[in-house]
Amino acid sequence: MKWIARQSSQTDIGLLQERLNLDLVSAKIMSGRGVSDVESARFYLENDVSFLHNPFLFEDMETFCDRILEAVESNEKVRVFGDRDVDGITSTALMVLELRRLGLDVSYTLPMGNEPYGVTKEKIDQAVSDGVTLAVTVDCGISCFDEIDYANSKGLDFLVTDHHIGKLLPPAVAVIDPKIEGSGYPFAHLAGVGVAAKCIWALRFAMTPFYKERFLLLHAYPGKETVIIEAAMLENLIETARVSEEVVPGVLPAENSRLLKFLSCGLPIMVLDSQTELIQMKKAFPKADIQLQDLRPQFDESLPSVRSRSLFELSSISRFGRYSNSRSELDTLIGLFSAYVRATNPLLYKDYRTLTDLVALGTISDLMPMTDENRILVKNGLKVMEEGCRENLVPFLSMQNLTGRAISATDVSWNVSPLMNAAGRLGKPDVAVSMLLSKSGVEAFDLATKLVQMNDERKKLGEKTWERIYPSAKKSYEQFGTKFVVVNDKEIPRGLTGIIATRLNKTFNAPSVVITEPEEGRSIGSMRSSNGFNCHDFLSGYVELFDDFGGHAYAGGFSLKTENVSELLIRISEDADYLDCPQEEEPSVEYDAALTPLQFTPGILSLVSRFEPYGEENPPLVFMISGAHLKGLSLMANQKDSAAAHLRFNLEYGSYVWSAVFWGAGPRVGVDFADGESVDVVFRVGRNYYRNQESIQLTVLDMRRH
Repeated sequence: MKWIARQSSQTDIGLLQERLNLDLVSAKIMSGRGVSDVESARFYLENDVSFLHNPFLFEDMETFCDRILEAVESNEKVRVFGDRDVDGITSTALMVLELRRLGLDVSYTLPMGNEPYGVTKEKIDQAVSDGVTLAVTVDCGISCFDEIDYANSKGLDFLVTDHHIGKLLPPAVAVIDPKIEGSGYPFAHLAGVGVAAKCIWALRFAMTPFYKERFLLLHAYPGKETVIIEAAMLENLIETARVSEEVVPGVLPAENSRLLKFLSCGLPIMVLDSQTELIQMKKAFPKADIQLQDLRPQFDESLPSVRSRSLFELSSISRFGRYSNSRSELDTLIGLFSAYVRATNPLLYKDYRTLTDLVALGTISDLMPMTDENRILVKNGLKVMEEGCRENLVPFLSMQNLTGRAISATDVSWNVSPLMNAAGRLGKPDVAVSMLLSKSGVEAFDLATKLVQMNDERKKLGEKTWERIYPSAKKSYEQFGTKFVVVNDKEIPRGLTGIIATRLNKTFNAPSVVITEPEEGRSIGSMRSSNGFNCHDFLSGYVELFDDFGGHAYAGGFSLKTENVSELLIRISEDADYLDCPQEEEPSVEYDAALTPLQFTPGILSLVSRFEPYGEENPPLVFMISGAHLKGLSLMANQKDSAAAHLRFNLEYGSYVWSAVFWGAGPRVGVDFADGESVDVVFRVGRNYYRNQESIQLTVLDMRRH
């Protein structure tokens, strides 16, 4: 196996160490993972929801909020349109709970049985018949142009919240989707539930006196025989304009000052410590009549850490200014004002944090990248799950042995997502939503039990389906010259197409497509791949055959008229001749840092925790050590006769001895290494739980003689 060190930039490492006071190993790892500036580093170093992007960066967010507020004012009936997977289930529950909190009469609809994904005309007719006048989509809707146009003709307004890419934007009142061009949002990879959570924060902010209010924040301080003045305009806590000016007293005529023109817009001008600021302003512009509003009384009451400290002092300790590339004291003031707004409105901060558990479930389950603000959302969500804040989720987590200990993203992926997904795969996603909306512990327990049973049923159905389709899959693989696999079988349950495609891809190491016909005349398909084969790019070559399609590099889905399936299969067969077979390459492992004995101490666990949660685009940290002493090598129990026995042993390195496991490495003993030898090792650091005791355990990925 080839060992490859992640490449890092000495310039970036130096910047991160200087600006953020990071240790060398942390700075090197960040640089190796593409973090090259202090603004991006905040998502690795901060857990506070205050560091999330502002939802009003979405171009349509004010329109979204105004339409919801109108519905509240008019006592309208609202229906939430969701999806059947974990992202759709958590999105639906989150939006329904919030709209009900606002006092709205809210119902919801999900694709049941073999019903198609998204918004349908039949469900629109049902909503209109039920007296619904406003519909909100979650995790769907972006591709439903015709359906929403039809809804408009029926007098039903739509608000679309989604995270997929649409060919043509639907004619909705507002569209909140970070992937659409011109959305205004700086992070495209929120899950559907993440988008829903953004809408909820914006709605809560819209209920405060600060909604749509514009004002100026100002700071003036002495330079070298000058006065430096900075001012920023804020609306919905977003900086919309900024002016900086360095004034030599008595030289710049007031009428030539850009700053004074900026300040004369008639908006309130807010400062911290008005007397101090006024002295500097008078020095710069002696004749200017500038009225300042002092934030000191409000800040001192709501932000204890601010008391008796100047803005200069606060800038040296504030986390808000820490991540600004400009390192301006005005940035500290802007951050403090945002903190003040949150501190005086718990629904925007402490209470808001409690809904991140569902955001974490949907984000992890939908395989969203663990980068940018997804990291803060998931970190908080996992903690909220550990704390048991959502009582109707506790029985479900307890059944998976996830109470009373730390919960990781891996725990969610392996022990939570499959069970929730089982409900959707069997056409009963309402069971999972009902559990999340339940108001009694007994009901929550009963519904959690149902989910466990449904997952068992899904496993049996999946195995039965696999046994039936495997012969045709093998035949397809051979017909495609071992380059591709296609299974077209209308008996496959629609909820299993993704699972079967994944298993085919792993079994045959080839891109795999599974197609079924959930309803007469309409087919759907799932595609999975690996080895650099891009599903989305491949499917885009057949776009004219699809009613809808989407996906990313290694997973895709589509729907089409059944009459088009034959042409699709013919064209795939023709194109398969031009596909490149995956090249067999030497296995490799990429490691983040080589550790010296002084760097490899029990404190390494805090470093590992810093880079959690792990997941898409943020794999677990991998380390390398050289010249460790291998001791106590043994086969694990009941593995003595296995050709791929697992190993357990200790590694002595520097002042410490580490417990380690190496899966499937039994045949390598005496060949690549032996007990008592000096070895080089690449490994991950993790926590091992045994009898409620936590210990550090190394999982070795490769090992060789030193």
